[in-house]
Amino acid sequence: MSLTADLLLHAYSAGVFPMAEHRDDPEVFWVDPKRRGILPLDGFRISRSLAKRIRNGGFEITVNRDFAGVVDGCADRAETWISAEIRSHYLELHAMGNAHSLEVWQQGTLAGGTYGVSLGGAFFGESMFSRHRDASKVALAYLTDRLVQAGFTLCDTQFLTPHLASLGGIEVTRARYHSLLREALDKDADFRQPSVPAPQLLLQRMTQTS
Repeated sequence: MSLTADLLLHAYSAGVFPMAEHRDDPEVFWVDPKRRGILPLDGFRISRSLAKRIRNGGFEITVNRDFAGVVDGCADRAETWISAEIRSHYLELHAMGNAHSLEVWQQGTLAGGTYGVSLGGAFFGESMFSRHRDASKVALAYLTDRLVQAGFTLCDTQFLTPHLASLGGIEVTRARYHSLLREALDKDADFRQPSVPAPQLLLQRMTQTS
């Protein structure tokens, strides 16, 4: 079965996601881990150093301004699962309004960002990257706030890395994840609606929910 944007959306709704072995791999395989990483939307951890970075870092935060640039930034590493075919279908999902990016700019250049797929009240985080110190952490802080303000209830990170764990990410069982997913798919959320908050407002809201 060939990969299509509609097939991708169906797969996400069923709790599985695609990967490729490497950048030039023409094959795609499906993953449904026994232990699933999620980022609880009320549990994001902002350290003092990250709060200072957000407050004084001179970042500009945008949404969906450079989706392709974020995907390419995420793929710009020695080993990547983002093959050419996967990239093209995420660009298609973005055009359909089902995939979104959050960009972190510094002095007019793309310093970092994250992207993912949204369905109902579920956001499926795909990848993130950083070209400047803490830019991916800044992106995740703004992403978490946006998901809360937009009415999302689930942020799927696929796997739990030490980086995500340091920010409040946890692992849940496959059964627990599928239960959370079913609940989230029944919600109505719109990633595009909230405005980007000023740094001080972001920090105030994140402190209240953490």
